[in-house]
Amino acid sequence: MPHIAMVLSPGFQFLALGTQAAFELANLVADQDFYSLGIYSVQGGMMTSSTGLPLPTVPLMQAGPIDTLLVMAGTTPPPQQDAATLDTLREAAQAARRVAGLCTGAFLLAQMGLLDGRRATTHWSYARMMREAYPGVRVEEDRIFINEGPVWTSAGLTAGLDVAVALVEKDLGADVAGAVARRLVMHHRRAGGQSQHSELLSLAASSDRIQKALIHARTHLTNPLGVEELAEVAALSPRQFSRAFRAETGQSPAKAVEQLRLEAARILLEDTRHSLEAVAQQTGFVDLRRMREAFMRQYGQPPQALRRLARTG
Repeated sequence: MPHIAMVLSPGFQFLALGTQAAFELANLVADQDFYSLGIYSVQGGMMTSSTGLPLPTVPLMQAGPIDTLLVMAGTTPPPQQDAATLDTLREAAQAARRVAGLCTGAFLLAQMGLLDGRRATTHWSYARMMREAYPGVRVEEDRIFINEGPVWTSAGLTAGLDVAVALVEKDLGADVAGAVARRLVMHHRRAGGQSQHSELLSLAASSDRIQKALIHARTHLTNPLGVEELAEVAALSPRQFSRAFRAETGQSPAKAVEQLRLEAARILLEDTRHSLEAVAQQTGFVDLRRMREAFMRQYGQPPQALRRLARTG
């Protein structure tokens, strides 16, 4: 039975513990006790969270055989740990099949030397700090999570769930992972290469009607997605919809649709080998010329240049 050891450090973020739900639900979906779970710290005893709430933990060296070591820290990067602490963490990581540093937990992996020469990510607001403190780490700040062999790192907070579901998929397959994501009411399972910044978040619509129209646009990019189509989804007249959309998002429906298409196209360019023409068709740009013009407006570079950067990054 693979044992998941969740290792806490002082000031850990309670939300990170939510990752255990993915493994718990995987057992439920698979109808077997596939995973076992435990909450640990290096010394054991009560561990205080970032909000000051304590949680009992078991000493890490009492964990027994560990399959997956999940290292968790707080809302700010952890300070440099003493040699004894790092030795204990390193010994557990080397004995485990895989190890993941969730959010600022990636800093602990860096202190252990596990990220040297590897690609890694962390919360976007601390990526520059990691790059400066650990020059041997190839930091990619705009990623949800990164898997480099047995080592995983993730962006902040909710990205831990994306990692957990990805780990479940590695173990039990896509069907079980998809069922777990649905049980977790994850609106969209994010791939590791996806940007930490989502256009749906940045548009920040406040009403259900406008949000519904945006979700429709994001999931139907090959449609024309004119004002009439979006207004019908929102159950508003085209004029009412355009006025409400601009008031809530600060931009026109046409501009928002282009942003969603650009985001989807960039993900396909970076994470697939689809031709540029296929990417343009799949994201609703219709042809390569229009997609190239949109990329130049947004990024100042053509799509093929961004693909080259992603592959050599």
